[in-house]
Amino acid sequence: MTRADMSKEPQEVSAMFDGVAKKYDRMNALLSVGNAAIWRLATVRAIAPEKGEKILDIAAGTGTSAAALAKSGAEVTAVDFSPGMIAEGRRRHPEIEFVEADAEVLPFGDDEFDAVTISFGLRNVNRPQVALAEMYRVLKPGGRVVICEFSQPPATLIRAGYGFYLKRVMPTVSRVASSNPDAYTYLGESIQEWPDQLELSRWLRGAGFTRVAYRNLTAGIVALHRGRKPAQEVRLSVRKRAAAKGSRTE
Repeated sequence: MTRADMSKEPQEVSAMFDGVAKKYDRMNALLSVGNAAIWRLATVRAIAPEKGEKILDIAAGTGTSAAALAKSGAEVTAVDFSPGMIAEGRRRHPEIEFVEADAEVLPFGDDEFDAVTISFGLRNVNRPQVALAEMYRVLKPGGRVVICEFSQPPATLIRAGYGFYLKRVMPTVSRVASSNPDAYTYLGESIQEWPDQLELSRWLRGAGFTRVAYRNLTAGIVALHRGRKPAQEVRLSVRKRAAAKGSRTE
């Protein structure tokens, strides 16, 4: 069984998601007590997709969020490292481009996307700070990142109740309703091991993002993080190209 720690084996985690792909969205709705749809809507609104924009949805799973983003007319690329999730996503949403890839090594060029998002997937990356650096790389200058992830409720009573739910209630429900209850034991453990809102904000700033902020959803059970790739990089790139052109003509 895959255990939750900060040195996860990508192949094990990928295989675990392969095994729950068909019932993944149904279990999310059940275990979140219907909040999954609310969190997805908040994420789409934070991204604010516009027609013609290029948006990268990492850890896209079966493509539920990618499809919601595509309704705006944006060109959405869905990435996941689980072949099972990719296959299910392509079956459900043939209009979306799905790419099998690791968030730590994105198969895209620099400055390619207007927005990058990842929902409930950064915890499953072996080196999340490397993944954040990759998100920064593929974003256009001025581009935005939106991360929706489980977090740490700031209120003591809510945090205690949520801890009880993760340790006692969720494993019981998953044993009855899921074909792979170990996957949901891993889910609970990974949530408890995950850093809090302030730490993830520090990681975003460390990757180079500016205008970093977060908003708690459902009393902090989930947090919505945002950041921007500095637009001044456009001017820097222009200066570099001009300098290179000048050196060639001398």
